[in-house]
Amino acid sequence: MSTDTGSTDTDGTGTNGTGTNGTNGTNGTNRDGTNTRSGDGVSWRSFAAAEPGLARGVEERFAAHTHHVLATLRKDGSPRTTGLEVRFVDGELWFGMMPDSLKALDLRRDPRFALQANPGEGTTMGGGDVRISGRAAEVPEEDTGTRSRYAEEVEPPEPFHLFRTEITEVVRTSVEDEKFLVVQVWKPGEPVRTLKRT
Repeated sequence: MSTDTGSTDTDGTGTNGTGTNGTNGTNGTNRDGTNTRSGDGVSWRSFAAAEPGLARGVEERFAAHTHHVLATLRKDGSPRTTGLEVRFVDGELWFGMMPDSLKALDLRRDPRFALQANPGEGTTMGGGDVRISGRAAEVPEEDTGTRSRYAEEVEPPEPFHLFRTEITEVVRTSVEDEKFLVVQVWKPGEPVRTLKRT
């Protein structure tokens, strides 16, 4: 199941934005009118077509564990981190969440997120350390076709929030030859930059 473990919202904020009224990443604006776009994001499919090797490694890294860490922004702008299951389905990276979870309400207010893959046990960084940044747009209840296709694939508990993501950055950090720290950074419209450090 692709659901979160967050608690429910108690302040009643952010409960009616669905990505169609200027409240999240579909037009790059927060509820207060501030700009959230630092660059154009792309679908996971577009990233995978541009950098198939890196995309495959990132997907494998996320598939190695069930729960990962999502960072969102609270109403006051401070960060919130919570656990989340994620799914790569039909060329998209999806977030499924419990009704009115805090992270869902955060994303309705401000679509920006950072997603960190579960590092697993130990300190060997097997498969590398992976982070994805971007924006999330909620799929409205009226889009029954998209929600039904996701539910058929993932079988989440009903009801649920569903967010489609657009990617603004992918970072993979790994160890090479037990000597070099290798950092790969990808952003839309740019080739992968690789940095090696000893």
